[in-house]
Amino acid sequence: EHLSFLPASMYTEIQRERPDGGNILTHPDYIDGNPDLIKPKKLLNPVKASKSHQELHRELLMNHKRGLGVESKPELQRVLEHRRRNQLIRQKKEEEEAKKLQSPFEKELLKRHQRLDQLEKEQEKQEDHAPEFIKVKENLRRTSTVTGDEKAA
Repeated sequence: EHLSFLPASMYTEIQRERPDGGNILTHPDYIDGNPDLIKPKKLLNPVKASKSHQELHRELLMNHKRGLGVESKPELQRVLEHRRRNQLIRQKKEEEEAKKLQSPFEKELLKRHQRLDQLEKEQEKQEDHAPEFIKVKENLRRTSTVTGDEKAA
C-alpha cells in the first residue's frame, strides 16, 4: 500500500521535476487571452487527411479489435491470391494432360512420320553402298531429262 506513491522508474521522476529555468521555449502570447491577437490553427497533415490513409487506418483498427495481426492480409487480397494460385495450377495440369493425351489421329501421324524417316535413312544407306558408276548414270539421266524438257518448252 505504501509503495504506490513511488515512481515506476527514475525517468518518470526526472520528467516530473523539470526546472523552469532550463526551459528554452517561451510561452506563446495567445495563452494570455489577448482578444486582438489571432490564434493560430494547427495545420492539417496532408498524409493523414488523404482518403487512402484514413481507410488504411480504419482497417488497421478493425483488425486490431478482431485480434488479427498486422502481418495478415485483408480477406479480399487473400481470396484473390488463392484464386490466382489455383488458376495457375489448373493451367499447368491442363498443359500436361494435353501433352500426355494425344488423339488417335496425332498418334497415327507420328507413326507414319517415323516410318518415313526410317525409309529415307535406309535409302541413303543403300545409295552409299551402290557403285560409283550407278550414281553417275542416275545423275546423267536426271540432267538429260531436264534438258530435254527445257528444249520442248
